[in-house]
Amino acid sequence: MTSTIELRTFHSFEPARQHLLDVYADVRADLLHLPNYAVSAFAERLDRHSEEPGWVAVLAYEHGNPIGYAYANTVDSEDRWWKRVAPNPPAEYTDRHAVALKEIGVRIPWRGTGAARRIHDALLADRDEPYVTLMVNPAAGDGKVHRLYEIWGYEDIGRSRPSAASPVLTVMIRAVR
Repeated sequence: MTSTIELRTFHSFEPARQHLLDVYADVRADLLHLPNYAVSAFAERLDRHSEEPGWVAVLAYEHGNPIGYAYANTVDSEDRWWKRVAPNPPAEYTDRHAVALKEIGVRIPWRGTGAARRIHDALLADRDEPYVTLMVNPAAGDGKVHRLYEIWGYEDIGRSRPSAASPVLTVMIRAVR
């Protein structure tokens, strides 16, 4: 399936917003009943994140229909991203700007096709930061999502609970290149 996928990068939020919401609702359909995963909660986070420095999104399309996405922004040592990580991450990661991969998702028919990796790599292709970090629910996919990130080169560096409604997440990091 990945041979017909078109990747589009968005540095401006509005053209991407509705497609991000639509794909998210489909990707997270089985979790939408949980407060932290509700589309309204995602929309609030998305709107807030889009105003943060270095925001960018990559959407994948097949035949003009969005099938996957990822978005990220830049975080510095004072960002709340790092303030919520326990134990404190090494200064090696926090003393410079990093890319925070906030969300990535692919609709079910395209999972296991390499589409997520293509989206991920396109998102990082033009980044200047030395590291990329993400948070993953260790229970997602019965641990398969966490293992996938390990295959992509990410390593665990701590835990975080970004909000009271959020599960405890595993914080991971790797070099951008």
